Amino acid sequence: MRDISKELGKLSPKQRELFEALLRQRQKQQDAQAAPGIPRRQGSGPVAASFSQQRLWVLNQLEGGSSSTYNIPVAVRLEGALDWTAMEQGLAELVRRHEALRTTFQQGDDDLPLQVVHPEGTVSLPVVDLTDVPEATREAEARRIAAEEARRPFSLEQGPLFRTTLLRLSPERHVLLLSMHHIISDGWSTAVLAQEMAVLYSAHATRRAPVLPPLPVQYADYSVWQRDWMQGPVLRKQLDYWRGQLSGAAPTLALPTDRPRPAAQTFRGSAVRVELGTHLTQATLALGQRHGATPFMVLLAAWQLLLSRYSGQQDISVGSPIAGRRGTELEGLIGFFVNTLVLRTQVSPAQTFPELLANVKRTTLGAYEHQDVPFERLVEELRPERSLSHSPLFQVMFVLQNTPGTEQRLPGLGLEVLRPEITATKFDLTLALAESPNGFSGILTYSTDLFDVSTVEHMVGHYRVLLEALVAGVELPVSQLPLLTPTERQRLLVGWNDTTVPFPEARGAHQLIEAQARSAPDALAVVAGATRLTRRQLDAKANALAHHLRSLGVGPESRVGLCVERTEDLVVGMLAIHKAGGAFVTLDPTYPADRLAFMVRDASTELVLTSSTLPESLLPTGPVRVLLDADTARIAANPSDAPPVTAVEPAQLAYIIYTSGSTGRPKGTLLGHRGLVNTAVAAAQAHGYHPDSRVLQFASPGFDAAVCEVFATLVAGATLVMAPREQLLPDAPLRALLDEHRITAVTLTPSVLARLEPRGLSSLETLICAGEALSPEQVQAWAGRVRLLNAYGPTEVTVCASITREPLAPNGTRVPDMGKPWPNTRVYVLNGAMELVPAGVAGELFIGGVGLARGYLGRPDLTAEKFVPDLFGATPGGRLYRTGDRVRWSADGTLEFLGRLDAQVKLRGFRVELGEVESALVAHAGVRQAAAVVRQDASGDPRLVAYVVPQGDAALDAASLRTRLAEVLPDYMVPAAFVSLPALPLTAHGKLDVRALPVPGAESLARAAARAPETQTEKKLAALWSELLGVESITAADDFFALGGHSLLATQVVSRLRRELGVELPLRALFEAPTLAALASRIEAGTRPVASAPPLQPASRDGHLPLSFAQQRLWFIDQLEPGSAAYNIPTAVVLEGELQPHLLQQALEALTLR
Repeated sequence: MRDISKELGKLSPKQRELFEALLRQRQKQQDAQAAPGIPRRQGSGPVAASFSQQRLWVLNQLEGGSSSTYNIPVAVRLEGALDWTAMEQGLAELVRRHEALRTTFQQGDDDLPLQVVHPEGTVSLPVVDLTDVPEATREAEARRIAAEEARRPFSLEQGPLFRTTLLRLSPERHVLLLSMHHIISDGWSTAVLAQEMAVLYSAHATRRAPVLPPLPVQYADYSVWQRDWMQGPVLRKQLDYWRGQLSGAAPTLALPTDRPRPAAQTFRGSAVRVELGTHLTQATLALGQRHGATPFMVLLAAWQLLLSRYSGQQDISVGSPIAGRRGTELEGLIGFFVNTLVLRTQVSPAQTFPELLANVKRTTLGAYEHQDVPFERLVEELRPERSLSHSPLFQVMFVLQNTPGTEQRLPGLGLEVLRPEITATKFDLTLALAESPNGFSGILTYSTDLFDVSTVEHMVGHYRVLLEALVAGVELPVSQLPLLTPTERQRLLVGWNDTTVPFPEARGAHQLIEAQARSAPDALAVVAGATRLTRRQLDAKANALAHHLRSLGVGPESRVGLCVERTEDLVVGMLAIHKAGGAFVTLDPTYPADRLAFMVRDASTELVLTSSTLPESLLPTGPVRVLLDADTARIAANPSDAPPVTAVEPAQLAYIIYTSGSTGRPKGTLLGHRGLVNTAVAAAQAHGYHPDSRVLQFASPGFDAAVCEVFATLVAGATLVMAPREQLLPDAPLRALLDEHRITAVTLTPSVLARLEPRGLSSLETLICAGEALSPEQVQAWAGRVRLLNAYGPTEVTVCASITREPLAPNGTRVPDMGKPWPNTRVYVLNGAMELVPAGVAGELFIGGVGLARGYLGRPDLTAEKFVPDLFGATPGGRLYRTGDRVRWSADGTLEFLGRLDAQVKLRGFRVELGEVESALVAHAGVRQAAAVVRQDASGDPRLVAYVVPQGDAALDAASLRTRLAEVLPDYMVPAAFVSLPALPLTAHGKLDVRALPVPGAESLARAAARAPETQTEKKLAALWSELLGVESITAADDFFALGGHSLLATQVVSRLRRELGVELPLRALFEAPTLAALASRIEAGTRPVASAPPLQPASRDGHLPLSFAQQRLWFIDQLEPGSAAYNIPTAVVLEGELQPHLLQQALEALTLR
């Protein structure tokens, strides 16, 4: 054991005082609890498993008994003359000495696990001779065997749970492989094993009797004692603490992941190294001394702070192991003593690190005082939301190793402990550190289902940067402490924002269109029904109208309303207003009259361009009206060969777009010419427009996408095709229009695209999606058929802020990215403290650059709120627009859209990404379109509702859909109700109209909750649950775990179903289908009765045995064709190297005996 006095000498006076106070408090607690000593148990029969063992036994049942997740592998390289006999004798003595190493487990009559300690037997050390393997590949072969052995599952029932193998690489080079199941061992036990094995080998190698102190108790004695002691007042007192400490804790830590969380953990994992170095380690120790905190507390506080910064959550729960060896009689014992503490900390963005550290210190000391409640018992008591997708109470672990030193010496041998290959993980993340001569070092183990190695490597780097800031005494709120390395910061600020490109910012977009008219005046510019306008004709009509507007007083900054149908008048009006120096205010004639009246008044519009075909009552009576169809003579009388205004200021107002406001009234956004010309030029290039392109003007006139469609098309010299609204309806009308006009490029929202069949459309070359999130399924359907681009941009940045530079390609279920920043545009992903977040971490998107709007018309308060100072740009007085969108950078410098900040959904405490639910719905073969929305049921509780458009004429099979979703999504993301619709409703802009989705009838959401068990299976299951859970009335919608069930009771349900109903059901089925109705359906869907397949039992070998049915069939065939070789199974193996025939013979004989 460690020299305690030496360890105490390292403490500062404040730390020593803290340590002594903790000891006194601990002693008082132990005295009050009167913890008895551990007596030897009576008898040698099976005893109940300890609480920790019980949990691993249940987990083993969940994984079907074939997982290596809880294997503890050890590999030791031995250099020198190895005494194989001494090694084998030492191992035999070790197994004889520790009962845990010869323990297996069985299910008792009460369905609870029992430990079975087997008598001492012979222990052999198998040898795998690799000396015949070529030297160049020998080490690799040894590593392969070691990895294979580490992954080989244990059978808890059959055992043994302790395996050994010796690899011989040469006469003086060996690798010793040891492997134990965690249910009989822990990290401390591994150190005990190493210490005792060194003593035993040394004694046997030198022909001396080994001297080890006798063990006062065995692990089974501890198990009996633990169950006797941990009950009554002792248990109640400690449970009261944990109830208060963990009440209301977040069920999951929503870390940003590279892939969605699967419906069930696979426990596949890997790890990266963590090296803090001597300097940072010493500085960390000094930091702890200054604040009276241990190194564990400092490192944990920094880890929880990093997790908070990554997740955006303030409530951070982390698991941490504690040795669990209460008395000295347990210190030299091999067994599973370690307990897990849940350390919950509130990380307030405004607090300083010393304040956070003080909180962590209080939490840690409180947890130490109440460390005796087994984690398994805590889970049973607190009843957290259970799911196979994650561990309960916490998903991230922190470990600071303080086990006894394992450095040992063996006579004549050099030892090197080999790092095992990490292929499994129990949690999402586990940071395990230990102090070494080179400072704190260790590994960060991660779930490969969730994270890429690059993500985890960056996380390690951010942990270092954070620690370096802390030890340097940076006095900032924790939300502002640095995480980024200088290289990362440069990449986020400059590398990924290097978007500066030249563009004609001194000219207006309409002037670039005039240049196109001069270069090719007879080229077709606009097609609108039967109307065809060449570039010359378009320019002439716009010039004449511009002169007319000038005569009516239109000039710079004048706001002119434009309320026309989808005809050439829309284009002529836009260009004419700009040529006259004014700014257009688009007024969509499909809007209600009240909305249009507000927009006219709000914009102070004194003149409106409109048409006599529109109802006169549609617009208010105040402004002057210019009827483009009725006033043609007066307009045509004006000069048409040149515009009235030739100069335009880049900052001059170009147009006003109204969008919905949170107050219920629309807000007008003021956009300038500099942003418009940048957008027009950049879009023409990004979309690939050229003079032969035929671009459909699809967007509603009141939507800013229409501005981009018009100006980008005409700036590129392409042809703009316009059509009335009825021809733009999704599905057949739109398809016919695309075909009739041989459209080569179109911009559509994903909601519209979902109604358009990708087949055919031979002329369509480029498809731009914008306005909503594009789904992976839509990429799968369209990529390869067309050049598919994904664009993003709020109105406030002149239409577009980012776009994919290359056409999208199918990428499985991965959400399509938003592309990279738009030319002359800067984007930043920031946290709530306006600090840059690392790539991969979610934050709010802020946008700057030439396209930024002036602000909101007449709304200085809102403008100040949404347009904030640019703290990162080089231009004095620069501003950024805060979008309210959650995004994150990908490793390749593209942006990923994660949803709206104000629309984040939480159900039962879990953060739910609706897009992920929708993708899972659309992935079902019977679903064409889907939307997921949260509705409130009759009791006011939020419920997830799926709106589904079935494929073709098929009816919605909700049961099949629910079953499929349960296979790919965590249970809390499976909708409570499904509503079938012929089509999803769309807004005028082609986006999903959430408000138009029908509210499910109250019975749809409440029916399952109110329904009593109906089928025979449901009734029998309800009776069983009622007995085990002590609940009288159980409905079909009741959740087993919500009623108080836990994993151990779940095993009893499975056992009782087997015995009483003859149903064989895997334990995980209850976690996958936790409601009564779902589990009953699972049983009825195909579980087999046990009676037809009783457990296999050894048969007596006295006399002849009957053939199996399969053997009987082949025997009969042989009678028909005596001597046939048809059913021979020949095998030939080439053996290279020196063969030892007697060993081969022995092996074959052993095989036949077996």
